[in-house]
Amino acid sequence: MSKEQTPRGRAQDRARVAGGQDHEVRYEAGKEGVSKDEVRDAVKEVGNSRRKVEDRLKDGG
Repeated sequence: MSKEQTPRGRAQDRARVAGGQDHEVRYEAGKEGVSKDEVRDAVKEVGNSRRKVEDRLKDGG
């Protein structure tokens, strides 16, 4: 008997930016049109909340 399928990528994971994960940093940098270093700096400044990081990048750092 198989386990019940669950959706991949939980909402709580999508709400965060893992600054140590290159693929996440690359995705966010491409999405916002900034460098990977700017994304990492934003994560260090405001934490890993995706909304806060995106707001910080839109404000121009």
